[in-house]
Amino acid sequence: KISFINEIANLCDCIGADIDDVARGIGLDKRIGSHFLNAGIGYGGSCFPKDTRALDFIATLNGYDFDLLKSVIDVNNRQRLLPVIHLAKAFPDLHRRKVAVLGLSFKPHTDDVRESPALDIVPLLLQEGARVACYDPIAGNVELGAAVRVDTVWEALDGASAAVLTTEWQEFRDLDWSRARALMADEPIVFDGRNALDREALVSAGFRYMAVGRPGEHRG
Repeated sequence: KISFINEIANLCDCIGADIDDVARGIGLDKRIGSHFLNAGIGYGGSCFPKDTRALDFIATLNGYDFDLLKSVIDVNNRQRLLPVIHLAKAFPDLHRRKVAVLGLSFKPHTDDVRESPALDIVPLLLQEGARVACYDPIAGNVELGAAVRVDTVWEALDGASAAVLTTEWQEFRDLDWSRARALMADEPIVFDGRNALDREALVSAGFRYMAVGRPGEHRG
């Protein structure tokens, strides 16, 4: 269901539809329900990734080509590329631009970073030449390469050209984005990788807002 709704979100991006409306409609069907229909940069953690790969391995070991499951895994891996793809298109050159990565744990209310999308996104941003500052309220120790881990969200945002929301902590949902805008560089971008933020509030604060399957870019 997660990879399915992410594929629908990618289609929404192509045609200008809003995944929030589409997911709401799909969820009204009681045979499907609304759980796990939140589009974003993909699942992580200790269970979903390991279990899907294990099931695929069992299928392969027994001579069965489990195409649907392979697609689920492929889609989930591809979703993690979206923030980098969008930012690379938005800026002629990411070299030396500061990007704030908000969240390192794979979901809120845990310090678990196993299979977290952020751990793929950070090195991809570094490969593009960005300076990366990461902040998470409680996530455990993690290798971030040349990226810097800071103690507050404000340190991460200070001077940043873009912020990428990778974990939907309530701290980020409730953030004073007007204050954030004042700290950041000119014409900053927020990539909402969890479709968890109030886009109208961000646009009003002066951000370019990008998300997964939500209509086009918005500029305040």
